[in-house]
Amino acid sequence: MHSPYFSANGKLLLTGEYFVLDGALALAVPTQLGQRMVIQEQIDEEKTFSWRSFDNDGSCWFEGHFLKNDFTVLHNTDPAVADRLTQILKAATHLNPKFHKDQFRKISAIETKLDFPRQWGLGTSSTLIAMIARWAAVNPYELLVATFGGSGYDLACADADQPLLYQLPGPVVRPVPFAPDFSDQIYFVYLNQKQNSREGIQRYRKIKGQLSQEIAEVSALTAEMLNCQTQKEFAKIMNAHELLVSRTLNIERAKSLYFSDFPGAVKSLGAWGGDFVMVTSERSVDWVEQYFMAKGMNVFKKYKNLIR
Repeated sequence: MHSPYFSANGKLLLTGEYFVLDGALALAVPTQLGQRMVIQEQIDEEKTFSWRSFDNDGSCWFEGHFLKNDFTVLHNTDPAVADRLTQILKAATHLNPKFHKDQFRKISAIETKLDFPRQWGLGTSSTLIAMIARWAAVNPYELLVATFGGSGYDLACADADQPLLYQLPGPVVRPVPFAPDFSDQIYFVYLNQKQNSREGIQRYRKIKGQLSQEIAEVSALTAEMLNCQTQKEFAKIMNAHELLVSRTLNIERAKSLYFSDFPGAVKSLGAWGGDFVMVTSERSVDWVEQYFMAKGMNVFKKYKNLIR
């Protein structure tokens, strides 16, 4: 039998976190690591189908069985994940009623497999939305609004093969060449803690006051980062962005909290407080890697080894 196959890239947001929700220009990059989905079909039509999700190490982190006619959960290993899958499939069916009629009749099983550890925050949810949207032939941004919410930059990265500028409303997505001569001095370090981006967005939404000035500043910093020519200039832009977000959200910067003695710039990516930080320094790659290893941060990625 035919087994439809889908894949999507993970993502990182280099500039514009939080403010992208209100129209700031953001620079985002697709990662080489992503997620894949295989739809297994059968000749005999059954009333149920199974769903299994695998982490990058091959371990199954979710398993569930669903009724085909209305996606009722019959059995699952994580009720929250099962409910979310039902929500996504129902939303896809609402956006394209033919999806349920045409696609589910002969499905026996769906399997997803991550290329990265789930706790890294590179886009377990966004890659899933992108793949289901493609499978269901629906607009991925409409499916996102009906399910997880958010700015949607991660969906733009899911199908991109190079860095991009992203801006709401629209969304406006513009592929851009971003491969600085000093990219061998840009690194990504995992902070050993998963951050819930929805909680971060909620905290941002509670900020009172007019943010038009900050949004304009973030957009300007994005343009500067895209066009900067030297590592020193890049570090200066990273620091300016961190100070702006820190001041606006009243949250301590990652460098102040964890790496105050680091000779270089450290910038949070995505929801502050977890996932990855972007790092640059004039010190050698070996020195920088050893610095973070000594802090217990053993996931250290060079730009060229992580970004598409």
